[in-house]
Amino acid sequence: MEKEYWEQRWKAAETGWDLGGVSPALKEYVDQLKDRSIRILIPGCGNAYEAEYLWANGFENTFIVEISALAIESFVARCPDFPKDHIFHLDFFDLAGEFDLILEQTFFCAIHPEMRSAYAKKMADLLANKGKLVGLLFDFPLETGPPFGGSKTEYEGYFTPYFNLRTFETATNSIKPRLGREFFIIFEKRLVRVI
Repeated sequence: MEKEYWEQRWKAAETGWDLGGVSPALKEYVDQLKDRSIRILIPGCGNAYEAEYLWANGFENTFIVEISALAIESFVARCPDFPKDHIFHLDFFDLAGEFDLILEQTFFCAIHPEMRSAYAKKMADLLANKGKLVGLLFDFPLETGPPFGGSKTEYEGYFTPYFNLRTFETATNSIKPRLGREFFIIFEKRLVRVI
């Protein structure tokens, strides 16, 4: 999550994760949402095509967080009407707030594997009770990265303490280069009872 590392990647245009548009899996999921008032977060958003799509489709409570100033500048130049107070330029792990839905798109694979347990806990901390973490996780061996891959069994170990894993299956609508190499997930935060 080193800020300088990601700024250098953006400066060098080393952004191979960038699809140039909305992820088909996330678009399909968003398109079936009925409640446009929910609070949605996109962490490690990069060019934030999903945020642009959500905003254009009436999801006015969409928020993004990104560590790279260059990525934020790129998004703001493309989407000048997006509310500035919905843009957080900081480390995801320093973010506070409560959201109903968090969309995962090539953020988990960008963080060092040593941070994966902290990622799962932080996601749960940021979600309201029964809030959802929805998105894509890479299904290929964990090697040097980023991007860092992993296995279903490994991922289950991180998320089951905090989430009910409602959907965890091979994505059928990935972009062609990633077809058969991504899991589509819908993880629902476990109910926290206050006594």
